[in-house]
Amino acid sequence: MRPADWNLLSDDVQLTLSREALRRAAETLAGHAEILAREMEDGALLDRGGPDALRLFAAVVRATNREAFGEIGHA
Repeated sequence: MRPADWNLLSDDVQLTLSREALRRAAETLAGHAEILAREMEDGALLDRGGPDALRLFAAVVRATNREAFGEIGHA
C-alpha cells in the first residue's frame, strides 16, 4: 500500500488497521521476550535474573494491549 492509498481509506478502516498493527507488534515483543527467557534458562545466553523479568515484561505488554484495544472482534 502506498502512502497516498492510506488516505483513501475511511477513518474506521485506518483505525482498525492501526490497532491490528499495534496488537501484532505487542505480541511480537512479548514473544521475543519469551524466547529470550527460554534461551537463558537453556544456558544459551548468560542468565542474570533475566527470564523472570522478561516474562513479566511479556505479561505487561499483553495486558496493556488487551486493556488499551480490547480483543479483536469484541467491540
